[in-house]
Amino acid sequence: MAKRIKQSLWEILEGTGENRATKVFVAFIISLILANVAAVLFETVKSISSGHTDWFKSFEIFSVAVFTVEYVLRVWSSGAEERYQRPMLGRLRFMLTPFALVDLFAILPFYLPMLIPLDLRFIRVVRIFRLFRLFKIGRYSESLRTLGNVIRSKREDLIMTIIVVFVLLIISSTLMYHAECEAQPECFSSIPATMWWATATLTNIGSVNFYPITLWGKVLGAVIGFLGIGLFALPAGILGSGFVEEMQKKKKVRKTCPHCGKEI
Repeated sequence: MAKRIKQSLWEILEGTGENRATKVFVAFIISLILANVAAVLFETVKSISSGHTDWFKSFEIFSVAVFTVEYVLRVWSSGAEERYQRPMLGRLRFMLTPFALVDLFAILPFYLPMLIPLDLRFIRVVRIFRLFRLFKIGRYSESLRTLGNVIRSKREDLIMTIIVVFVLLIISSTLMYHAECEAQPECFSSIPATMWWATATLTNIGSVNFYPITLWGKVLGAVIGFLGIGLFALPAGILGSGFVEEMQKKKKVRKTCPHCGKEI
């Protein structure tokens, strides 16, 4: 009986069940997550938060209570999965999975100040981690799971792109520093200081209020700007090809009838 309850509860919590309880729970938990994210955003608006402090606090307590019960029930019912069936090690293994860690980080900022005396400034930083509740939606979203699969499959290409960008940033900052340090020592005072200009140029955000004035500096600026346009398009291309490959994999998966085993 307990095993049956555990299996049913696991299916509801994971959103894999086909019954009405699963659909109601998924709709409720997604709505609560989105409401929490909205609360975190509106708390920073003084005109709203100043007059509704008690409401925000009550909503936070209610949300943490729901997410805590959900987390505890997930840990308990995880034994319904074959890979987590060992009483202690199985549950510990589940608690270390990415989604379980997200669930933990979603409630931890509420309990941490109660358990450990923290500086008030650090508490404000810790409260930012309440936004981890947004990542809980990934458990119920096929699109987000697909994105996760794409990132995992293309992680080596993405890491290589990041390394190339970092190397280009170092090289462009060094060259620009030597080209402009004598003409503009207050703006290009060092290579680390020049990195902000190089970052703004490579990413094309254009938020710096100084620019090269020497001939070599202008030439380097033009080259770095063109390189930035092409280089930062690479991650988009890598992710795009990853999505195409993921969609092709899904199309190749053959669906079979669970009763007769025939292909649908």
